[in-house]
Amino acid sequence: MTREEIIKAVKEHDSEQVKFAVADMDGILRGKSISKDKFIKSLDDNIGFCNVVFGWDANDAVYDNSKVTGWHTGYPDSLATIDLSTFRKIPWNNNIPFFLGDFQNDEELSEVCPRSLLKRISAKCKELGFQPKFSNEYEWFNFRETPQSLKEKDHQNPTPLTPGMFGYSILRSSLESEYFNDLFDQLRAFEVPLEGLHTETGDGVYEAAIEYTDVLEAADRSILFKTGVKEIAYRHDIIASFMAKWNINLPGCSGHIHQSLWDKNGEMNLFYDASGDLHLSKLLEQYIAGQLYCLPHILPMYAPTVNSYKRFVAGSWASTTVSWGIENRTTALRAIPAGKTSTRLETRVPGADINPYLAMAAALASGLYGIKNNLSLDISPTKGNEYTQSGNKALPKTLKEATDAMKSSDVPKELFGEAFTDHFIKTREWEWDQYSKQVTNWELQRYFEII
Repeated sequence: MTREEIIKAVKEHDSEQVKFAVADMDGILRGKSISKDKFIKSLDDNIGFCNVVFGWDANDAVYDNSKVTGWHTGYPDSLATIDLSTFRKIPWNNNIPFFLGDFQNDEELSEVCPRSLLKRISAKCKELGFQPKFSNEYEWFNFRETPQSLKEKDHQNPTPLTPGMFGYSILRSSLESEYFNDLFDQLRAFEVPLEGLHTETGDGVYEAAIEYTDVLEAADRSILFKTGVKEIAYRHDIIASFMAKWNINLPGCSGHIHQSLWDKNGEMNLFYDASGDLHLSKLLEQYIAGQLYCLPHILPMYAPTVNSYKRFVAGSWASTTVSWGIENRTTALRAIPAGKTSTRLETRVPGADINPYLAMAAALASGLYGIKNNLSLDISPTKGNEYTQSGNKALPKTLKEATDAMKSSDVPKELFGEAFTDHFIKTREWEWDQYSKQVTNWELQRYFEII
């Protein structure tokens, strides 16, 4: 749709409000409803949005270590830009017009804004003559709870939507068919089209794959998928959780990234080579080499929370080492030789708790690093079970360890710029500090009486 067509559609809509949102550092959509008149005015003047959205954590606690924003800045409004290309209507909310935004026109915040970062890296990719096509797939758990009931339980022992291990079960997906069908149909109506939706192994867990598209649109769809699922779930008195690992006895939740590079016209998949070994191109080998090299230096971009690292355990379907393989789901990277149009790389490190803009920016930037530096793929592909093999470097085991590694490396600054890297590292240090101060139930049960 053209700018004029979008404005006309908004003006003619029955609702007097327009919703728009921006993504914060944790991949949470922060937004508001505005009037039609304010929306139209903002298209020329941008719109004020308190810069605290990059100065607080997932629970609205303000950072005490940020240079970009903080009490020292007084938390002024910054200039947010509404991206007309993201126009959608919310089908489960009276088809209210909805837009995503970012801070591309704000000199300071544009450096740290996750969506703006991905736009910059995508632009660099296209300058090299490549069209990046991406998609996410997500696993998440569903619970027969409401926000109020979950609070009353102190977030302990939530009731799963369905019991038992029913991976790929047609039977279990029919048990909550109204919710299941709403997810597939209403997300598509929200222009977040799914390739597939099915049950996974675990109590009340689903998995969805989002359709492939340009990397920025893929990240937009990804973040809208997570919020959309949660909002649709609310309407069925269900809580949907994208926590990476909510239960020690159940598998974690992934947020795998599928990706390929195409020619500048988007007509030829450059990861496919008819004459190459397994039809994998030299370009793909360099891209894999770049991701493997950069992975230990940028892991918090894929694993941003304290809980993320609880997922990295052997036998959990999650990676534990810097490794790759052909159609191997025990490695960090899975190369998929699937023909001219579908040959791709799956980055299996991310959990469902990612900020998709940052995770896709990390995958694309590190892959391009391998291409630009002509890196050789020196790590041999894993054959068989990577969990039982030795030789490949282990991933950091905590957010602190991963953040310290990122802080001591020059690679992140080269990939993402100094301003973003400094701010992001500070947010992860804050996250670890908040965790370190807590007294957990495990500590009380273990030490309270006996020690």
